[in-house]
Amino acid sequence: MESIPSDPLLEDFLGSLLLERGLSRNTVESYRCDLEQQFSFLAAAGRDPLAATRTDLQGWLDQLAGGGEDVASVAPSTLRRKLACTRTFYRWMRREELIDGDPTRDLVVSAATRTLPLVLTRDQVQLLLAQPQGKDPLILRDKALLEVIYSCGLRASEAVGLEIGRIDFEAGFLRTVGKGGKERIVPFGSVAAAALIEWIEDGRSELLTDKSDAWLFLNARGGQLSRQALHATVRRYGRSAGLPAQLTPHTLRHTFATHLLAGGCDLRALQEMLGHADIATTQMYTHLSTDDLRSAYFAAHPRAA
Repeated sequence: MESIPSDPLLEDFLGSLLLERGLSRNTVESYRCDLEQQFSFLAAAGRDPLAATRTDLQGWLDQLAGGGEDVASVAPSTLRRKLACTRTFYRWMRREELIDGDPTRDLVVSAATRTLPLVLTRDQVQLLLAQPQGKDPLILRDKALLEVIYSCGLRASEAVGLEIGRIDFEAGFLRTVGKGGKERIVPFGSVAAAALIEWIEDGRSELLTDKSDAWLFLNARGGQLSRQALHATVRRYGRSAGLPAQLTPHTLRHTFATHLLAGGCDLRALQEMLGHADIATTQMYTHLSTDDLRSAYFAAHPRAA
C-alpha cells in the first residue's frame, strides 16, 4: 500500500493520544498505520473519513478479513485491533463535534477459527539464517539480527530497541524491555553471540555516530534501526530463501517458542522468556505437534546441544 500525505485530522487525533491519554509512541504509530490504511481504502471509494458510514467501514474490515488481489487477509486478532482503533478515532471525532453520529456502533469482525502461527521447520530456519553472506556492515547487522531474534524470541520493537549496554556476553544473557515497559532477561546461544561480536567489532563500528552509541542495531546512516526496516529485512531474506510470503520477525519469535516447548522447556520458563503477562497466551504453542517439533528443536536450535 502506498503511503498517503499527512492528514491534519489524523495528526490532531494522534496528538490527543500522546498528550491527553499518554499512550506510548509505538502505540500511537500503530494507530497511525491502521488509520492511514483505512483512509486509503476510503479514498479509493471516493469517501472522506468525516463522511464515512457504517457500510464504508464494514467494507474495509470485510476486505481485510477476506483478502484479495491487492491485500492479504489478516488474522482475527489484527482485525479486532483495527476495529478498536477505528472506534476510538470516530468516538474522538464525535466528542470534538466533527461528526454527528457514530458509524462504528454496529461494526463487527467476521468470526473465524483461530489459526496457529506460522512456524519454520528446521530446514527453513537453516536456509533463512544462512542468507546474509559477506562482510559488509549491513550484512553483518542483518545476520546478527536474525540470529538474536531466533535465539531470544524477541518482538520486533524489542530487537530494534536493544541497547548495547544490555548485552552480557560473559553470562550469555541480554536484558530487553517489553510491553508495559517491563524488563526481562533472556539467554542467547553461542551462534548468536558470535554473530553479535562480529557485528559490533566489524560492522557497527563503521556506522557508529555520537548520537547512536546506545543502540545495538543501526541503520545505514548510523541511526536507530526502525521496525519497518526490520520487517523489510526479514521479508527480503525470506524471499531469497524461498520461504512463505507471510514471514515476519514474529515468525522467528513463534519458531523460538515452538522449538523450546517441543524440546521440553517448562511452560512457565517460556512465559518468562517471551514476556507474556498471561500464560494462556503461551499455551497456544501446546496445540502444535510436539513429537515432530521435538526432533526439529534438537536438530535446529543453537542451545539444544
